[in-house]
Amino acid sequence: MNWLQQQWQLLQGQSLDKSLLIPAIALMVIGFIMISSASIDVAAIKYADPFYQSKRQGVFIFLGLIALCSCLFIPIQFWQKHGALLMGLGAFSLIIVLVPGLGREVNGSVRWIPLGSFSLQPSEFAKIAVVTFMAGYLVRRQAEVRTNFVGFLKPMLVMMVFSGLLLLEPDFGATVVLMGAVVGMFFLSGMRKLHLLAVALVLLPVIAAIAMFSPYRMKRLLTYLEPWQDPFGAGYQLTQAQIAFGRGGWFGEGLGNSMQKLFYLPEAHTDFVYSVLAEEWGAMGAIAVVALYAVLIVRGLKVGQLAERLQRPYAAYLCYGLVFLIAAQAMINIGVNLGLLPTKGLTLPFVSYGGSSMIACAGIVGILLRISVENSYLLTLVQRRQIDNQRMQAEAIAADEPADFVNGEGPYVEHQP
Repeated sequence: MNWLQQQWQLLQGQSLDKSLLIPAIALMVIGFIMISSASIDVAAIKYADPFYQSKRQGVFIFLGLIALCSCLFIPIQFWQKHGALLMGLGAFSLIIVLVPGLGREVNGSVRWIPLGSFSLQPSEFAKIAVVTFMAGYLVRRQAEVRTNFVGFLKPMLVMMVFSGLLLLEPDFGATVVLMGAVVGMFFLSGMRKLHLLAVALVLLPVIAAIAMFSPYRMKRLLTYLEPWQDPFGAGYQLTQAQIAFGRGGWFGEGLGNSMQKLFYLPEAHTDFVYSVLAEEWGAMGAIAVVALYAVLIVRGLKVGQLAERLQRPYAAYLCYGLVFLIAAQAMINIGVNLGLLPTKGLTLPFVSYGGSSMIACAGIVGILLRISVENSYLLTLVQRRQIDNQRMQAEAIAADEPADFVNGEGPYVEHQP
């Protein structure tokens, strides 16, 4: 109880970062509106309740807000201390989903664990677990990562295990997102550009081989290159998404007036909800959503930079990794909807229908907010120290005596509240 009171007092003393919170809440609201619009006709026939998916998404948003608040109360030191344990739990959950009879298969992929009327997608939380561990590794082995390529190869063994488990589901999209986030973390930690180039030269052929030697992935790639060669077969989903964008124009057909959601565009409320949004809200609405993601991502990176300046390397690397998870997933989903990337089966963070994705993304925002709160707290302490030093210096000068004080501009050792 004392711990909870301490955390509450800390949060009361600092204002929440609105540049992180407002875009996330706005995307949740937009997602709820678009899911209600995109699913109403399909749900009326499939579930005899036009608001079936809307009600469930409302529950997911509520659970997401609980996850956000919970992560906001947890000190960053907790994630650093238990990074290895969390990574182990993440790997265990990915193994459980592959056990026959436990995992649930949807559209040829076994990614979900049924929990009554809901389903849990372990990969959404496993990605966060890996990032928490990698941030700790970068703190412990920072010098080795910056000077020796071996420092990067060691955690790649961990990545090989997680990538293998994800590909067995199969979930190629989650693998790409996780790899991108981890490589981005290593790059921002000071990894040499030559080493990064070597990693790219190794990973790109591996990714290409995975796609080429998998028939359904190769089919997706060929369809992406020319979807209109088979508009009623393999290219049906992409062509219908492009039609939705074309119909939307600059200002859209109006909320609820999408034609593509009427059984033309598959997964209109999940992977392709952005296409329905573009049809109903137009290019201006689609750009507004991208702008919200840009504000969230840029602000998240700035929070990480401030943590680094305050000599909080773990908080900084954790912040970078979590921001990259959201950024990569949003970019891939929007790219798929626009026809710029092959279909991947990734949700649009905060917007697409789905409980696991909503809870995981909201939890990420909660952690980012916590890092921002601790940054503000430590920055306040530094400023107070500088004021005290200036006062002591003024008093010493007035007394014509040598001052004995600590230079407030020097390195500040992190103190966890």
